[in-house]
Amino acid sequence: MSTKEQCFETQAIRTQLEKSPFNEHSSPIYLTSSFTFEDAESMRAVFAEETEQYSYSRFNNPNSQELIDKLCLLEQAEAGYSFSTGMAAIYCSFAALLKAGDHILSCSCIFGSTLSIFNNIFPDRDIHTSYFDFYATEEEIEQLVLPNTKVIFLESPTNPGVDLVDLELINRIAKKHGLLFIVDNSFATPYLQTPVTWGADLVLHSATKLIDGQGRVCAGVALGKKELIHRIYLFSRTIGASLAPFSAWILSKSLETLHVRVDRHCENALAVAQFLENHLAVETIKYPYLPSHPQHHLAKRHLRQGGNIIAFRVSGGLNGANRFIDSVKLCSRSANLGDTRSIVTHPATTTHGRLSVAERQAIGIYDDLIRLSVGLENVKDLITDLDQALKQVTETSDGKL
Repeated sequence: MSTKEQCFETQAIRTQLEKSPFNEHSSPIYLTSSFTFEDAESMRAVFAEETEQYSYSRFNNPNSQELIDKLCLLEQAEAGYSFSTGMAAIYCSFAALLKAGDHILSCSCIFGSTLSIFNNIFPDRDIHTSYFDFYATEEEIEQLVLPNTKVIFLESPTNPGVDLVDLELINRIAKKHGLLFIVDNSFATPYLQTPVTWGADLVLHSATKLIDGQGRVCAGVALGKKELIHRIYLFSRTIGASLAPFSAWILSKSLETLHVRVDRHCENALAVAQFLENHLAVETIKYPYLPSHPQHHLAKRHLRQGGNIIAFRVSGGLNGANRFIDSVKLCSRSANLGDTRSIVTHPATTTHGRLSVAERQAIGIYDDLIRLSVGLENVKDLITDLDQALKQVTETSDGKL
């Protein structure tokens, strides 16, 4: 059986570096800044890219290569490159592929820092962005395509509202207009969704999230067509945004348990979502695998399971949201997600806090919105904690519900 014929779990566990003379079972960590050469000619050939050999860890390193080899198999991509953070992956990928005068077409529901790059940094470089809603029709999106549009970009599920974008529809638009199709797949991971199979040219990840899954390192990756990755590699190795060997080693080991962790994340999240859906203090809730999700049919088509992120609105506006967040005891208060530990986040004042009120509300981020990243704790304990915190939201002045 070839490596490409193996199942996801086997690829994630058994793809590793060639063993050293010590015949180690687990890949070692290559904590070296540079590598040596046998002679002047071999050094010249490597730097001229005539032969492949590790030369400098800002360019590549055995640990980052093992990580990329695994992720390419899991995402069904031709090549990849790893970065120090997810935002480094976002910035370097777009900066490497676009030039002054180019135009990006993006879904409006994306991570706040990505919006900041598109709205505040790229315009100074004469790169501009137009936005479409996740529920926009094919005709409505096509009306936004300009002669200088080069890229169509999206997250699905979206951050933080866990809405979905039809990858098949976007691919059809991209191919019709000759656009690069780029997907941020951080929420789903390759275990739940492989955008390449839906036509994506490039897939980006904040590996800080579920790929690490234990709150230890920051990292990002870009995966996709070999020609695109080579352009991103040449840009990024000069910028110096590459991933450190130790972090790459951690992430490569994390991938070995990704399927086990995500299965439990999804199992817990569905149970929590079902609980929240019936709670008096919850005004609205979105979780892709709840039948009540307006795009449930799309979730069942694109996603293997529902993921670990739940978006819900609580009673009482901003005060209600703050009271809920202040009342949790088991869940962590943090802006991260995808951790073994459950995390509550208030997007309006954290991840999307730099947006104006109008900008936030246009993409469904209200003062009463909570993003819940469901972890691996016992689900009964999680529900108990959420229930007692929600009771604080609905509690009357005399202490009765």
